Amino acid sequence: MANQRLGKQTLCFSTAPALLAWASVVGKKEGQGPLARWFDVVSQDTKFGQETWEKAESQMQKEALQRALQKAFLAPHQLHALCAGDLLNQCIGSSFAVRGQGVPFLGLYGACSTMSESLLVAAMMVDGGYAERAAAMTSSHFASAERQYRLPLEYGGQRTPTAQWTVTGAGCVLLGQGEGPVHVRTATIGQVIDKGISDANNMGSAMAPAAYETIRQHLEDTHRTPEDYDLIVTGDLGAVGSEILRDFFRRDGVTLGERYHDCGLMIFDRARQDVHAGGSGCGCCASVLCGPLLARMAAGELRRLLVCATGALLSPVSTQQGESIPAVCHAVELTTGGQKEG
Repeated sequence: MANQRLGKQTLCFSTAPALLAWASVVGKKEGQGPLARWFDVVSQDTKFGQETWEKAESQMQKEALQRALQKAFLAPHQLHALCAGDLLNQCIGSSFAVRGQGVPFLGLYGACSTMSESLLVAAMMVDGGYAERAAAMTSSHFASAERQYRLPLEYGGQRTPTAQWTVTGAGCVLLGQGEGPVHVRTATIGQVIDKGISDANNMGSAMAPAAYETIRQHLEDTHRTPEDYDLIVTGDLGAVGSEILRDFFRRDGVTLGERYHDCGLMIFDRARQDVHAGGSGCGCCASVLCGPLLARMAAGELRRLLVCATGALLSPVSTQQGESIPAVCHAVELTTGGQKEG
């Protein structure tokens, strides 16, 4: 078997699994932002017709999966694996979404890095011949996240300037063998990085070092520079974390420039919408990827994209115990063109 590793942490997919279809579902606030026209579903009902916020999150995943399957002319039973996760305890948003659908399920938890994590795991299964078709999916919901991680919405607590707004959104990608408009080329598995930050309202600062380490390692492993990519996006560092990431690279003599952006800064209009430092949550990277970014790739506007979803690996219990916030970032390289592209 050929060596499918590059350097220390990067995987090289020899068959370059194809993205067969994708879909995004978002809530009302996201539909009022600058990316509204790119999403498949924009719901004006933040409960998506359900009784609770948590059930609403499962419904978002159901709709994202259904839309993606419809685009690929597939039925759920034709998937050989579904890799999914979310922010809720025991990943109930994902497991409740797929129950009864007859799909082999792998529940994943990478906090807000779950879109990249699920994408790279699904790509590994397809590339290794363990699945002909696999799905990668994740979601988050503003209200369910606030209930679990911070304070009840009814409390009306003051938000700090560094706080971010959890995106109500879901994204699903279907991968398979053969041809497609976009292919998964490489993926870099991140390490858990903890710089001692313990403020749960300052996620961007906690996650930025992990994003830096993963992107730096990816560039080292692949012998590339940021100029080799049309766009590098992080998941949800927001205004604070994005600037920290840029500063880390400036210290290395590397300027990210306009080739770098953050999904948390793309999905909302911070001047018009009250989101403080920007968007966050699993659904942030998922909906932006499965909305405008993949649409731009399919249209030929982007040829090489590096998606670096970032996750803060805290829990309410760890926060209450005064623990700092470990973070992780996984990077996935997506390209247009077939297997022969470099």
